[in-house]
Order: sequence, then C-alpha cells, then structure tokens
Amino acid sequence: MMFMRRDFAVEVVGSYDAPSVLDVGCGSGRVAENLIDAGAGQYTGVDFSEPMLELASERLRRFGDRVRLETGDFLEADLGGPYDVVVALGFFDYIENPVPFVTRMRELCKGSVVASFPEWTWVKGPLRKIRYEVLADCPIFNYTSRELELMFQAAGFKQVSCTERNGGILLRADV
Repeated sequence: MMFMRRDFAVEVVGSYDAPSVLDVGCGSGRVAENLIDAGAGQYTGVDFSEPMLELASERLRRFGDRVRLETGDFLEADLGGPYDVVVALGFFDYIENPVPFVTRMRELCKGSVVASFPEWTWVKGPLRKIRYEVLADCPIFNYTSRELELMFQAAGFKQVSCTERNGGILLRADV
C-alpha cells in the first residue's frame, strides 16, 4: 500500500504544471523527494515531530529554496497557501476526528487533495488493532469510501473519488 499511495500522489502532482504542494504529516520526507521530482515547484511539509523534520531537512537539502518545512500542529500552523495539491498519506490512520483536518485542507487547497486511508478487513483489521492499539497504545481509525466521500463533499470539495486497493483507500478530492 505504501508504494501505491506514493505513486498515486506522484501521479496527481505530475498532472499539474510546477504545482505548489503541501504535505501534511510529511515525516522524514521520503515521499517529498518523489513529489518534487514529479514536478512540484514549491513544497511545504508540516509535521509535529522535530526529529522527523530534521531527517526531512537533510534528505531534501538538495532541492534548496523550493522546500519549506514547518514544525507544528497542522490545524494551527501558519502555512500560507492556498496550494495546488495537498497530500496526506498515512496521516488519517491516527486521527480520531478527521472533520477539522478535512476542513483545514479545503481552506488551504485550490486544486486537489490526495489522501490515503486504512480500510477495515477481516484479515488486516484485527492484526492492526493488536499491533497498534494493544501493543503500542496507539489508537487507529478506519473509514469506508462512502464516509470519506460525504466528509470531503461536506467540506466543499466538488469531486471526490475513492479507489480501494490492498486494504486501503486512495482518495482524490478536487475543488
């Protein structure tokens, strides 16, 4: 699923001409490299983890002033914008109430949002629950395509499409 969601985001970024990209929960910048290589004119990554952003800074140094990294809470950080593409891969797995995040994405987006979501399956669901919630004390959340479509439409996205693949959902929402 990890490579599929990365490739999906790269495809959307590549469909724009030098887009501005906001990566929510950018982590160490592993996906960022691909997004910039796909043609992102400007890249902004936001994450609450300073150690992850330090890794991202090292990894993305070669892209110079095309990259901006922000430490902070996505809901409160001053991120400028709007952005052509907003990316949130592996982000919503850990968000108990996604509505404020989707609403903020809409405020910052003038083009497309690309996001990935876990999907409950009877094989992976119980294993993920044990791994994350029981062993790691980290709650995780699952969504259906219908829930996602309604949530993104309610936030003001005009076109929302969900593709179910390998126990996950890839979403594209356009303004």
